[in-house]
Amino acid sequence: MILTKDKKEIGNKKFVATIGFFDGVHLGHRFLIEKMIRIARSRQLPAAVITFATHPRQVLNKAYQPKLLNSFEEKLKHLETTGIDYCILLDFTIELSRLSAGEFIRNILRTDFHIDTLLIGYDHRFGHNRSDGFLQYQAYGNACEIEVLEATAYDSGNTTVSSSEIRRLLSLCQVEEANQLLTYPYQLKGHIVNGYKIGRTLGFPTANIAVDEPYKVLPAVGVYAVWVEIENSLYKGMLYIGKRPTLENGEHMTLEVNILNFAGDIYNKEITVSFIYHIREDIKFSSLDELKQQLRTDRETVDRLLTDNNR
Repeated sequence: MILTKDKKEIGNKKFVATIGFFDGVHLGHRFLIEKMIRIARSRQLPAAVITFATHPRQVLNKAYQPKLLNSFEEKLKHLETTGIDYCILLDFTIELSRLSAGEFIRNILRTDFHIDTLLIGYDHRFGHNRSDGFLQYQAYGNACEIEVLEATAYDSGNTTVSSSEIRRLLSLCQVEEANQLLTYPYQLKGHIVNGYKIGRTLGFPTANIAVDEPYKVLPAVGVYAVWVEIENSLYKGMLYIGKRPTLENGEHMTLEVNILNFAGDIYNKEITVSFIYHIREDIKFSSLDELKQQLRTDRETVDRLLTDNNR
């Protein structure tokens, strides 16, 4: 996959393309991109995804805080797995947002990036006020020699496939179901920071994680079985998200992971956790002894489940 935002670098190449923000690069996105690639191959043209580094609503409203499934770097990594030839980055600006759909198709897609064929999602809208639909896009394309095609919706039975649905599943601790729609385990990437070190006194030392992407969605509070990657090594992990009610931690939200069969100084190191199973909800225990007993049970459960789910 060639990543570019420079129309001079593209030269006079023609493309079959699709356009969108593609947060999550989930099953629905992959269905659209696979169809676009088949069309490109049949026409012997390169296949391109046109996307944005920043969520367009952040440009239009500085106070908007998106809930992202992917950081920009993660999105590019997942797009690369789809087999596209080019990823074209558009710098979404106020000026761009003011273009009508017709102006966008003519001035940006045709003139700047030489799009020959545009495949759009069945529910996709672009251009100022987002009022036009497929028939209008098709007419605008015909006027400047772009063939505009409409993709059908991805049919996964009774399950809606969308970034919103995946966020909903994560908010309900349903990471297994979210992973099925994503086609990969949901991940958080960050750095290990100093914590309160309470876990050490309980016999369960934890690494506290500061997530790198500030708008990344956190799954709901609870205990999870995760795979932990540090310095290219993989470990089993028992991860906790919550306010530690047994310890009366107040409103401070904690994200910490107990790494099984690991010892070492890893402060400030990069860490990636991949969510595999939800183990249980957050509970306030009546004593530290009761908490420790539950943690022993949780760790056994995590060890067993991840042994069965060996990556």
